[in-house]
Amino acid sequence: MELSALSLRLRALSVLRGLQRHPLVGAYLDAFDALEQGPAPFAGCYGALCAAQFACGDPARAMLDAVHYDVNTLTDTIAAPAPALLDAATHDLEVLNALLALDGAALKTAAAGRHNAPALLSLPDFPAAGALPFRDGAALASFYRAQGYGFFAQSSAFAVQDDGSVAPIVHPDAIRLRELPGYERQKQQILKNTLAFLDGREANNILLYGDKGTGKSSTVKAVVNEYADRGLKIIEMSPRHITCFPKIFAETLRSPFRFIVFLDDLSFSREDDNFAALKAFIEGGLAGKPSNLVIYATSNRRHLIRETFADREGDEVRVRDSLETVTSLSDRFGLEITFSVPDKDEYLYIVDQLAVESGLTLPAEQLHLLAERFALRRNGRSPRTARQFISQQLAEQYEK
Repeated sequence: MELSALSLRLRALSVLRGLQRHPLVGAYLDAFDALEQGPAPFAGCYGALCAAQFACGDPARAMLDAVHYDVNTLTDTIAAPAPALLDAATHDLEVLNALLALDGAALKTAAAGRHNAPALLSLPDFPAAGALPFRDGAALASFYRAQGYGFFAQSSAFAVQDDGSVAPIVHPDAIRLRELPGYERQKQQILKNTLAFLDGREANNILLYGDKGTGKSSTVKAVVNEYADRGLKIIEMSPRHITCFPKIFAETLRSPFRFIVFLDDLSFSREDDNFAALKAFIEGGLAGKPSNLVIYATSNRRHLIRETFADREGDEVRVRDSLETVTSLSDRFGLEITFSVPDKDEYLYIVDQLAVESGLTLPAEQLHLLAERFALRRNGRSPRTARQFISQQLAEQYEK
């Protein structure tokens, strides 16, 4: 494709027009414009293009990601796109593939011939990139249906920032359920609810409460990892960011993915405005919660609010009303799952499973004796204590 024609067609993207803002595409457009401006402007813009090529590493991968993360008229009608829209997407893909097929030598030769400046041929070179994995609009539509699209296609895990924005987590915790022995009944309850949610059926918000170190948070993250290939995403939100819920709702509403908003270590004081805000967001507010979002929260407190005996025996005229306020938030979680400290047998079972998984070889009697001693020196039996014990034993074996 002739360079001037490619430049014009690139500026006329209709479906994937958001890609015109991509740094690499912008660098190409600047180089095309500089072809008409003279050797010096071209050399500067060509150098910037080489830098953009180097920065993205693999131009074909960078362009594929840009297409994947785009939201456009095709994604808006992905269930049944019009034939004319598919034709327009085909046009855009032809242009992008022609751009990727362009190498540095073609640009330098065109500029050197146009300005009679053979010195431009000594500029650095870059090779043509690979093509996108789809050639027409129908194939792109199939890709979007299978892989999803938009901002949340970037990762399986995200975190809410202090400014209320959502950022992808580049290296999320990769823990899997097989690495969390014990608590099988609790895990099955969470899995059953999550599968119903993924299948588009009614699913509950879940409150996981109980003793520290029992694996509540790890279980939530492991469940997401089990079903990430089905489009399940997790958005980690600190309790101090609860007022960001309306913004999160708006950002997830049009997404094809399903989301677990994860509130870890949830606890409030009576004066905390976030307590009332979360109640409204879960159930009771004017703005409805998106059907593709559920809330999973963990807490060491059954009612999520710090209570004292004075609260129960205070001087309020209607003490019952006060107590109902305390329980009003936890009651809005449709499923409450308790994680209690394991008894001796369950604790040793967890130790045994972790030892097998990690390749720790000690006689069972010795392993159990050392595990019990370790738990006594620490804060008692728990899955966290068991994991710390195994780590210590592996470290001691390594030293020997």
